[in-house]
Amino acid sequence: MKKESVRIQRELGATGKSSLQKYCDLIIGRRSVWALVKYELVMLLCMNVPGAWGLFLRSHLYPCLLKRCGRGVVFGMNVALRHPHKVEVGDYVVIDDYCLLDAKGRDNTGIRIGNGVFVGRNSILSCKNGDIVLEDNVNIGFNCEVFSGSLVKIGQNTLVAAYCYFIGGDHDSGSTVEAVLHQGSSSYGIEVGAGSWFGANVKVCDRVKIGANVIVGAGAVVTKDLPDAVVAVGVPARVIRTRGVGQRGTVRE
Repeated sequence: MKKESVRIQRELGATGKSSLQKYCDLIIGRRSVWALVKYELVMLLCMNVPGAWGLFLRSHLYPCLLKRCGRGVVFGMNVALRHPHKVEVGDYVVIDDYCLLDAKGRDNTGIRIGNGVFVGRNSILSCKNGDIVLEDNVNIGFNCEVFSGSLVKIGQNTLVAAYCYFIGGDHDSGSTVEAVLHQGSSSYGIEVGAGSWFGANVKVCDRVKIGANVIVGAGAVVTKDLPDAVVAVGVPARVIRTRGVGQRGTVRE
């Protein structure tokens, strides 16, 4: 279990920091002049440039900001980066338009995206001092969010339909005197096995481990562990059958 250490409102309201220092801490992750200048130039020159020219510029300039970037990576228009020096991207990855890769944190590793991964338009990978791992060939649909306060790991060849949310953290709410906003936060993390499929609008809560080759039906809320090769549906999600040899999943996306 890990306690969340980055609260945006607290950081922005901190005294003793200039506006530039706050910007560097929250967006760039470093206070060096060179890191600031490089980030600003790359964003200015190519972030919102449309068409093939924009794709070309981002494919050559975005890797300058990242910890590692493989071959044949496509960055769509207005892809936003936070703490980009903690973002690793494998080969032949597609990050669609208006996505956010936010590796924010003080002592985390950040975001690691494997080979052949697709991250759909408007989707968010968000760390608050946590880590996110998308293994090879993961497919994240449109308007999804993966949030991590410790570690969220999605296994290879996993398919995630639109509007899914992996909630790798939770607010402490034991006190009725303080607002939940002002109480602490904690994260136990989420782990998803290889070859699983999540229908549209699935929510996976913190402290959940999902096995390999699992199918989760559209609209389900997963609050407990799921073993390998099962089909689960409902709120909260419950197992309705085990996937047998020769059976095909028929869960609607």
